[in-house]
Amino acid sequence: MRVAVLQRDPVMRQSIEHVLMSAGHFCTAFDDGLEMSRALAHSTMDLLVLDWHSTRLAGAELLGQVRRIAGEQLPIMFVSNDRSEASMVRALADGADDYLPLPLRAAEFRARVAALLRRAYPERCATASFEVGPYRFDRIRKVALLRGERVPLTSTQYRLAMLFFSNLGRVMSRDHIYTMVWGRELIEFTRTIDTHVSQLRVLLEIEPRNGFLLRPIYKSGYRLVSVREDAARR
Repeated sequence: MRVAVLQRDPVMRQSIEHVLMSAGHFCTAFDDGLEMSRALAHSTMDLLVLDWHSTRLAGAELLGQVRRIAGEQLPIMFVSNDRSEASMVRALADGADDYLPLPLRAAEFRARVAALLRRAYPERCATASFEVGPYRFDRIRKVALLRGERVPLTSTQYRLAMLFFSNLGRVMSRDHIYTMVWGRELIEFTRTIDTHVSQLRVLLEIEPRNGFLLRPIYKSGYRLVSVREDAARR
């Protein structure tokens, strides 16, 4: 999963990054709330870990901003040196999913993160297979099936398919796609993503007759939507 961290203390920021990366997550860290806010405007994240206090834009303000834009699905937790009950209550009342006061206990932090991600993305965290419309994905064999017939996908194409179908309706920014599928940060613009998306659309026959559309999102990335929900929005 891809996690954005806001933490003004550099030592604590590194500690949080270390725990997250040791658990297999990709991590992008910020020491400035305004900088993080600007990054979130064009970059998809699976989880936010915020500090209650921050420079320029505090965690509490960022929480409200993110909830207004991203809704309730994106899990948000606080890891903060502010241990006051008032701050914890306010954070949870304003839409945070968890609040962990410092000092950081690595095992507890990992467990809380895992619990939040399981609740937010059950399809992505499940260990077996899952079905979406006429599609079925077998995580153990890394196989995609359309109406029971195996679709010949490369390992990269399979990872890309899993990313879209386990995030139905969410905008996947280009940097998020590249990080989650290719395993490294996107440094400069590349057509690799577009080429693979185009190939995947053909191979999996992602079209109205199968109930789904894979739409490009201007200046952002792509979003997989069901035909029924897409029609309802229009």
